[in-house]
Amino acid sequence: MYDTCRFWMKRGVYGFRLDAIPTLFEDPQDRDEKPKLDANGKQTINAFGDVDLDDSLTNNLPQVHDVEKELRTVINEFPGRILIGETYFSNVADLRRSYGLKNDELQLPMDFQVGMINKLDIGAFRKNINDAETQIDNNEPLLVFDNHDNPRIDARYGDGVHDLDIQRMLATILFTSRDTALFYYGDEIGMKTTPPTRKEDVKDPIGITGWPKEKGRDGDRTPMQWTPGTNAGFTTGTPWLPIPPSYVKANVETEVSDYDSMLNWYKQLIELKRANPVVKSGKNVMLNTGDSKVLAWARQVEGQPTVVVACNFTAEPQKFAFDLSGTGLTSKQAKTLMKTPGSSDPASLDEVNLLPYGVYVGQVQ
Repeated sequence: MYDTCRFWMKRGVYGFRLDAIPTLFEDPQDRDEKPKLDANGKQTINAFGDVDLDDSLTNNLPQVHDVEKELRTVINEFPGRILIGETYFSNVADLRRSYGLKNDELQLPMDFQVGMINKLDIGAFRKNINDAETQIDNNEPLLVFDNHDNPRIDARYGDGVHDLDIQRMLATILFTSRDTALFYYGDEIGMKTTPPTRKEDVKDPIGITGWPKEKGRDGDRTPMQWTPGTNAGFTTGTPWLPIPPSYVKANVETEVSDYDSMLNWYKQLIELKRANPVVKSGKNVMLNTGDSKVLAWARQVEGQPTVVVACNFTAEPQKFAFDLSGTGLTSKQAKTLMKTPGSSDPASLDEVNLLPYGVYVGQVQ
């Protein structure tokens, strides 16, 4: 396997994403895992009709770290190459361990503890982002809000009314935090989860087995929507999965010319992260930590203007005042870097008007 990695890196591959890497080993004694129990002590049943099992004997065993170290040694033979891990962990300690105690394992294990909260719980977001910023020994977090194994952002976080505003807000969290940002194709145009309505249309084996409780992942994997034309511009043949009706409006061709589109919001965020040294690599400092409606933080690099971010987690407009105590800042004047379309520039950081699920990103003057 290591020679296979060398083969591809010699041909220009810059790294590897390691699928479900914590499950690489199983219990050497082949012991059975114990059933999961609910609050009443009864075994829980999954969508397939099977008993849910505790995965402690097949997940994140110590041998995984030995392999990660060996593979990192191979990667280091080719400067600049990288290992990305698909690492579903329930605590930040396991995430930290995947970097290696000597930072000699994965450079970027995915942190799903932020992006897969799956509800707009501001307390959980604040805690988990702060954990990623402060509990992994200054390693680079890799935040992920969406992938091919889960319903898209709209289905997990949307309310059916403000879906695009919520997606815009989550994209802002992803790109303006101190992290490497990883997003899933179609997020940048607001693609929607579109599950099959008939079992005979299901392609995913998980959906075939679990129907109708588990409809599988086909709804998260529909073709990329490029144009409002035939098959969304994806193919001139028959697409592998049906094109969702949303393609008429949610497509690259339509959105590229609309300044307020999701696509152009993503473009602005990517450019901000690329060009602004504070957004690119500044430390993350949580602000207004007792606020139950607005998530706010500052990004700081010594010698550079501080950048502040506010995200409204509610469906109501909010008038927000940044609490900058602890940042060393005295000015409340800021230059707007990004804001939700339709919102106004604030007179000061004490008077930021946020639309429902609205955001503000400013550079303190």
